[in-house]
Amino acid sequence: MKLEFLVPDVVKVAEKAARFIMSEMEGFSPSDIEEKGANDFVSYVDRESERIISEGLQRLLPSAGIIAEEITTTQGEGKYRWIVDPLDGTTNFIHGIHPFSISIALEGEGELLAGVVYEASGREVFTAWKDGGAWLNGKRINVSSAVKLADSLVATGFPYKDFSRLQEYLNLLGHLMKTTQGIRRMGSASLDLSYVACGRFDIFFEYSLKPWDVAAGTLIVREAGGTVTDFNGRTENITGEEIIASNGIVHPEMLEIFNNFMHK
Repeated sequence: MKLEFLVPDVVKVAEKAARFIMSEMEGFSPSDIEEKGANDFVSYVDRESERIISEGLQRLLPSAGIIAEEITTTQGEGKYRWIVDPLDGTTNFIHGIHPFSISIALEGEGELLAGVVYEASGREVFTAWKDGGAWLNGKRINVSSAVKLADSLVATGFPYKDFSRLQEYLNLLGHLMKTTQGIRRMGSASLDLSYVACGRFDIFFEYSLKPWDVAAGTLIVREAGGTVTDFNGRTENITGEEIIASNGIVHPEMLEIFNNFMHK
């Protein structure tokens, strides 16, 4: 499989879904929202975007399975599977706030092979494939050159239903407020990771995410020269339950801080 030729076709699938998402934004009503759980929302827009993406990806690789956030999830029998978030940043979308995105990754035999993060307005498209580098709108990107935490801009996401580690998390945020250049909360983990890849953020961390939130972004960060681990520094099986992404240089310092604040 020539991944560099497959990725542009994946971008076209994401673009079609993004056009639908944007077409629904102006007339979207709060009555269209369903609550899957506490502060966990879904709408017909998420589901239709997922249908568009699933159909497009099945045409590209008919034997591949699809693991997606909403109801059209399917399991294939081949060695490949797509990992899809049809609307990453649903809460932003339903409030009319940018950004929100589409995240599509291809995994083969447990290894991330390709990733696309499509910012839904179409202004920015992040792509990567294994050993092929990371790209923004067709131009090569790399992580930042920040050498210490004091030089770093940090991105995160706030817990919305798993509050089991809330106090530790708040203590960690308090420390980072004092020791970094600032903290940002975008509301779309796939874009947070992509921003690490292109050097806008130096660090991103969060917990209680899902594979579709982080799969494409993880590959994009790594292909841009960065590092992605869990809170203990492990690089394998990054499911989103714990994730730290950085330019790699500041990663050891960040892991030390997590050892102090998140493992007590």
